[in-house]
Amino acid sequence: MAKKAEKNKKFIIGLSVIIVAIIIIASAYVAFYSEQPEKKKEPELVKEIDDRISPLVNQGLTFEILRFRHRGLLDEITKFGTSWKNKPEFYFITNIDDLEYISKDVAAAGGAESETLFQDWDTMFQENRVMSDAEEEQETADIVLKIMERQKTGLLGLGTQDIEREKIHLVYNYKTGRWTGDDSFKDDGGYGHYVGETFEVWFDIYQFDYDKDGIPYWTEVNVLGTDPMVDDSELDPDNDGVPTSWEWKWGYDPFTWDDHVNLDPDIDGIENIEEYQMSKWLSDPFSQDIYIEADGMERGGLFDPPHIFWDESQQILIEQFCRHGINVYVDNGWPNGPVNGGGEILTHFDTISQESGMTLQFYRNHFPDERKGIFRYLIVCHNAGFCIPSEFNNYDTLTIDSSLYKLVLKRFAFTPRTQRIVVAAAAMHELGHSVGIKPWNPEGCDNITFAGGRQAKQRFLDEWGDYKSVMNYYYVWDKNFVGYSDGSHGSFNDWQHLYLPDFQIESEAIEYPGFEAPGTDEIVNKKPVIKLEGWEYDMNLTQQHAEELTRLTYVENVDCNISVYVKNDNDSQRSPRNIRVYAQPDVSPTLTVWSLVGEGFLDSEDNIHFYSIDNIIDDILSSSD
Repeated sequence: MAKKAEKNKKFIIGLSVIIVAIIIIASAYVAFYSEQPEKKKEPELVKEIDDRISPLVNQGLTFEILRFRHRGLLDEITKFGTSWKNKPEFYFITNIDDLEYISKDVAAAGGAESETLFQDWDTMFQENRVMSDAEEEQETADIVLKIMERQKTGLLGLGTQDIEREKIHLVYNYKTGRWTGDDSFKDDGGYGHYVGETFEVWFDIYQFDYDKDGIPYWTEVNVLGTDPMVDDSELDPDNDGVPTSWEWKWGYDPFTWDDHVNLDPDIDGIENIEEYQMSKWLSDPFSQDIYIEADGMERGGLFDPPHIFWDESQQILIEQFCRHGINVYVDNGWPNGPVNGGGEILTHFDTISQESGMTLQFYRNHFPDERKGIFRYLIVCHNAGFCIPSEFNNYDTLTIDSSLYKLVLKRFAFTPRTQRIVVAAAAMHELGHSVGIKPWNPEGCDNITFAGGRQAKQRFLDEWGDYKSVMNYYYVWDKNFVGYSDGSHGSFNDWQHLYLPDFQIESEAIEYPGFEAPGTDEIVNKKPVIKLEGWEYDMNLTQQHAEELTRLTYVENVDCNISVYVKNDNDSQRSPRNIRVYAQPDVSPTLTVWSLVGEGFLDSEDNIHFYSIDNIIDDILSSSD
């Protein structure tokens, strides 16, 4: 009996030990997995392709024409005469598959008809749209846009003739929501932006969509794995501050956190998060944009000219930058802009000086905070002319003047035509200071040698006489020229040294009261470096891939230096990507900083990969064949 009892006792003890061990192991297992960070659920590609195109709504599309801009004003206004006053008259014709629409022919119910033409150099905020039905499950739509300009004919100009100025051919894909042809994603002109010989056109194309987020049904169910009945313009599953619909449109992964606060592939100083905020103002993250808010000033008396940024002056500025692949947008009173937006008429001051800092009151009270770092602020004053920082040392405030004394007595602009030219030249000069052309870079800029006598002027002309630029005071009031130097005759090429983010970074010098151009002795060169905790610069990858990685940059006129950074194993940032690519425009001696232009993955063979929705679509289509 004793032996049996002892045996039972040992069995019970052994069983208890096993049970305790199981409990410990189970607890450890539960604790281990409960402490792991919850992994974000990635959408799984549907193995069986749902090849339907429009099962939820009647299939069709909308073609929106957002803006036309006639490019001819610059050539007309810089020649003698009044032809610049004759605004162009034009209309458009669209053909979507078998449907034709002519914009000039307007008919209303009850038989009322009229002919309506565009009569302006720029039609911003005169949006139009054409709707078209489609055969159910039709895969593509063929779209042609023609722009017809009406011109007077005959001896007395009593006749008219409609001339085709532009013809744009596009093919829209109902599965992907992308279009190709004379405009395509990431082309030189920007997506939904066509630059022709005579006209610039901004447009958008989208199909009828149940949830109204613009993402086609086929793409939602087969590529993104999103719900085609839920509006993805309101959802941000990766919490990077930008909704799914914007990321899809511009080729980013909506389910992987992107550093949109710092990403700036076109290196214009408008980071992706700001590009998203500026969507309704025609922004494009892959095309360089400059935004300007312009305010005027009260007249100082009966004979004081209006202090406003004339429409024609704006168009001169816009066209010059357009010719170099840069978009300029001027809010001179946008109808749905923010409170204290452009077009305000400020309190009159006879003179505003650079040293006084008087622009601060306008900057603080008439320039919305949400625009700072995106827009430059332009004030058309009575007597003033400079570009300075209003806060800190960032050159984002521009002032120009249009007093009778300055326009007529000093600049000899006696006519409305020449006055608009010199105001445009003044704006382009001050804008130049906010895109990197400072008096010390080059020293031919902001020359004041004309005040130093004949010998001083001759010394300057011997060295900088070929520097034909509005940045050179000897050319800034030329009535037949408004522009930057193109490098002719071996002179400094302004266009190859522009740096659009300049208005966001601290300047190399401080223009304190008494500062005199070029002020080279005042420059403090602080070499910009990339400070990135958890990442390391990889020289081998940089040297190996630098040439191919330049494709991540969308900068006109200049080349870029490239740096590749690799994520440390112990880094805990939210994005799973382990490669960052930075670019720095090579525009020396202009000061530049490094911009984040891409995020990717490095595989075991040191190959760098980037997210591409086009590649995903190709894989899906090939797997369904």
